[in-house]
Amino acid sequence: MSTALRICPLCEATCGLTLTLDGSRVTGARGDRDDVFSQGFICPKGASFGEVDADPDRLTGPLVRKDGILQEATWTEAFDAIAARVRPLIEEHGPNAVGVVLGNPNVHTMAGALYPPLLLGALRTRNLFTASTLDQMPKHVSSGLLFGDPFAIPVPDLDRTDHLLMLGANPLDSNGSLCTAPDFPGKLKALRRRGGTLTVVDPRRTRTARLADRHVAIRPGADAFFLAALVHTLFAEDLTDLGALTEHVEGVEEVREAVRDFTPEAVATACDLDADTIRTIARELAAAPTAAVYGRMGSSTVAYGTLANWLVDVLNVLTGNLDRPGGALFPLAATAPAPRPAGSGKGFALGRWSSRVSGHPEAKGEIPMAALAEEIETEGEGRIRVVITVAANPVLSAPDGTRLDAALGTLDFMVAVDPYLNETTRHADVVLPPPPPSQSAHFDFAFNNFAVRNQARFTPAAVPLEEGRMDECEIHARLILAVAGMHGAPPSAVDDLAIDTTLAKAVAQEHSPVHGADPKAVAARLSGVTGPERRLDMMLRLGPYDLDLEALRRAPHGIDLGPLKPRLPGLLKTRSGRVELLPTPIAADLPRLRAALDTEPGGLVLVGRRHLRSNNSWLHNAPSLNSGSNRCTLQIHPDDADRLGLADGKPARIAAEGGELEVEVEITDSVRNGVVSLPHGWGHDRPGTRLAVAAARPGVNVNQLLDGTRLDPLSGTAVLNGFPVELSPLP
Repeated sequence: MSTALRICPLCEATCGLTLTLDGSRVTGARGDRDDVFSQGFICPKGASFGEVDADPDRLTGPLVRKDGILQEATWTEAFDAIAARVRPLIEEHGPNAVGVVLGNPNVHTMAGALYPPLLLGALRTRNLFTASTLDQMPKHVSSGLLFGDPFAIPVPDLDRTDHLLMLGANPLDSNGSLCTAPDFPGKLKALRRRGGTLTVVDPRRTRTARLADRHVAIRPGADAFFLAALVHTLFAEDLTDLGALTEHVEGVEEVREAVRDFTPEAVATACDLDADTIRTIARELAAAPTAAVYGRMGSSTVAYGTLANWLVDVLNVLTGNLDRPGGALFPLAATAPAPRPAGSGKGFALGRWSSRVSGHPEAKGEIPMAALAEEIETEGEGRIRVVITVAANPVLSAPDGTRLDAALGTLDFMVAVDPYLNETTRHADVVLPPPPPSQSAHFDFAFNNFAVRNQARFTPAAVPLEEGRMDECEIHARLILAVAGMHGAPPSAVDDLAIDTTLAKAVAQEHSPVHGADPKAVAARLSGVTGPERRLDMMLRLGPYDLDLEALRRAPHGIDLGPLKPRLPGLLKTRSGRVELLPTPIAADLPRLRAALDTEPGGLVLVGRRHLRSNNSWLHNAPSLNSGSNRCTLQIHPDDADRLGLADGKPARIAAEGGELEVEVEITDSVRNGVVSLPHGWGHDRPGTRLAVAAARPGVNVNQLLDGTRLDPLSGTAVLNGFPVELSPLP
């Protein structure tokens, strides 16, 4: 028996694990007490690492479709098939004949961070679809408009704040999102122990809400109204105080005018909240020594998602809590570029092109995931004929999976980089399975950009790569070569090109640590056995902390880089060089919100929910995580159940514009009246998959209730929460 360290890749918390090994088999996982970030915390997902790693349904080698059937093949056969089909289709129909779909697990691996940008560069397609337009794109858009950079996302300073206002988030079950914080529950409890205040705004009395000082059971989808009324109150009662931000912000008076109509009384009906409660929350926020407003999924996947995310940061700005300790701060990851001098930038633009069929404007280079099916189905120039998915299962995660399921079956060719044959990848002509996570090195390129404390941690593969497997980074590199017309070139050529291109730019930048150096000499100094390790070493050397890969190897439990620090105005990339508090696209969308004030809400609306033993659709095949009582139930308040004649544990029919489902009823007062809740990521009942545990307890796909027409117009994000449904009992 032996042990090895591994950063957990199963959610955004990125906890350090100590794995117990029996030869090359992971037999157990516990929290790494010496990890500089997580300090021994572990959740049920991390504890199941060995089970997930050894899942017998994981594919062990490539699959290639022959005579209409997916069959085991060699790696050579798999990449030969890709090269033989994809490049000719691009040459015949153009680069936009290819659609690339990136799923959430993609950002939990080194390969997923390093190679998709190169794949898109090789393909030159504009048809990029990612999970961002199913969860977080509103935050990227609002940050891009406010700060000029869609990746400049402030996170609450959980360890030092005196007051946390949280909307649409349930970190006791999700472990946090766009806020990387191991032991999020412990941090909230510590906030209260030191005399701080936690206010949770959520239509459900979640585990997080039960921990709060105040739970505000808002009507789903009304977060933007509520937040606008808070902003109105700050202005009306002269409670704004930008403090050190004053000289770095423009548009304050314009915001005052923009929210003039959103009085607490005006929004009370839409929110189903008392006006005095709204005023009290605004006053407490302004009076707190330090405070942070934090909103996530529940306030993003709604009709006014971008406006809600914008208002979150407007509140942080107006109370002087943006970019100050105890407020909302911008992390500085070890692989981020070295900070540049303050000044104006290129800004952030929306709608640089539009989707072919419905004309959806791009956001951050992406087209809404909800538009994927129509882009495949609709004939004409630019129709998507080839789809490449990376760790994605949009048949379950996007609206109207049945339509997308059928559309994928009409493709000329499909490639999937995925360890499973799931509801989406079953349509692929070639499946390229990465090895289990124990056989891969790990560094969190993505999540360190949202971490509540700056740190850097690298863990090498816990066990050697199993014979017959291919390293995930090599899979991506060979895929890029195959679609770029360079099939047969060594995969190291992809990494060498990335290094040469990056260093050529870096030596020309005055603020770069290698400014004026010979790029070949810099490249020669890079350490690392593999191309990905050399690229990591390069990014660390070009970063803000004078680190390299060898320093991380000497610190197996990580390097603590300290608490978050103020970073304004240096990180701003707006054209003005200031925080632009009322960007033009936001101002143009506010009349839509204002007009909705006159709409009388009515009927039942649906919200999703998270569970600590789940993460979207991709952990339902682990027995320890998919055991116990049925979790895919329709929660409903007792009063609504009584009115509709529904009984606990009995089936009901739920319907919306996209279809209808039969689901088991769970009567509970943890959900407010007028609201029903059904979790996301289920529906493992399609034929042709290889997910035995998930298929035995399939649940239902909540997104089948939607037809894909409900979108937040600024971000293209699907409205997955707060939409109307009809409910009736079944015999």
